[in-house]
Amino acid sequence: MINNIIEKLKNEIGESQFKNYFEICEIKENDNNINIKAPNQFIAKHIETKFKNIIKNIIQSISSNDYQINIYIKNQENNQNKKEVKLANIKKQISILNESYTFNNFIVGKNNRYAYEICKAITNENKFGKDFNPIFIHSNTGLGKTHLLQASGHECLEIGKKVIYKTSKGFMNDYQNALMSKKFDNFNNQYKDCDLLLIDDVQFLGNTDKIQEEFFHIFNDIIQRNGQIIMTSDVAPKNLNGIEERLKSRFGNGVITNIDVPDLDTKKAIIKKKSQVNDIYLNDEMINTIANYIGENIRDLESIITNIRGIHLFTGQEITLELVKNQIKEYVKEKQKNIEIEDIFNVISYEFNIKINDIKSNSKKQNIVKAKRIAIFLAKELISNSISQIATNFQMKDHSAVSKHIKKINEILINDDSFRENVEILKNKIINSKNKEY
Repeated sequence: MINNIIEKLKNEIGESQFKNYFEICEIKENDNNINIKAPNQFIAKHIETKFKNIIKNIIQSISSNDYQINIYIKNQENNQNKKEVKLANIKKQISILNESYTFNNFIVGKNNRYAYEICKAITNENKFGKDFNPIFIHSNTGLGKTHLLQASGHECLEIGKKVIYKTSKGFMNDYQNALMSKKFDNFNNQYKDCDLLLIDDVQFLGNTDKIQEEFFHIFNDIIQRNGQIIMTSDVAPKNLNGIEERLKSRFGNGVITNIDVPDLDTKKAIIKKKSQVNDIYLNDEMINTIANYIGENIRDLESIITNIRGIHLFTGQEITLELVKNQIKEYVKEKQKNIEIEDIFNVISYEFNIKINDIKSNSKKQNIVKAKRIAIFLAKELISNSISQIATNFQMKDHSAVSKHIKKINEILINDDSFRENVEILKNKIINSKNKEY
């Protein structure tokens, strides 16, 4: 019976979701009971809300007996009442955390390993609130700060910690509401009694002295009683505008870690993981195409995958390389609008380790000629300039020389797959090069 249920469940929800939520559980049949033992509260809650009815329907389709589905948390199955109370207590807390923002769903690469390891470390009871406190994570937008912040929250809920997650705007709203309702003691108690305070985008904490004063006291109170604080920002503490110096000092008194842009391999791993979470299959060529075309912002990667999944689900269209390319066209087109000749010069100069003046020169050195030809070809591809304008940009006498370079590149592209791939990579580095220093 139980094997039939498991097999049908796997077919119903897909291999990816079954692996993420059920392979890590113990599933047993006892009389007319199906007992599912989950490793933590998060998995138990997800099975309860998302999959319990599906399991019920499967049982009804293969048996006339009335089975009871019991969802336990490991080491708590002998105390069901206690489990139910605990799940009820965390329900409100966990509802503000994105259920997909867990450590299991976070792809670790060179760009974020230190931030990941630090956040993971404080979920150990022996490290919580002690060695790494506060933790301050900064990076450009869309690189995974919020994911790490909330993953820490999920993990700490599992070890029984009281967690508060707020954006800085959310904190300010709580403060203003407490003043207006004259329930300031409740506000103070709510924050000062928590074990883990997670503040997202602390750079927006505001210029209001009273709000910063209150945050200062809450911050100190949590630290002094060995609670843990993790904050995120788009800049390092010393570069926060409008934040009091004493707060900057407190923020920088623990661990400061930066998340850098992901390299190509990390982007590919992220795309693969996101496609699994979304229960769609992308082959290596599709993954490489998305990774090469889309910039460093992980949210852009997620958006592309969500769109692909939506089209597949609601139109029944097969997921092909053509479908993938169609979904990234608009993204690329939008990015391409603002490209200037300087962007091309900067990227080609950096990638080939050649001075911009050399790219514009009449040098016969093979590496310079190659770089110049590619730069001319990409200028024609990416910028709506005439060939005459391109000739001017490259300090060439007339448009015929430009045409010759473009013709030569086209010939190589037809016959050399490796060269074509490298040109595509350069093209997309240029498309995504805005606001990047070279």
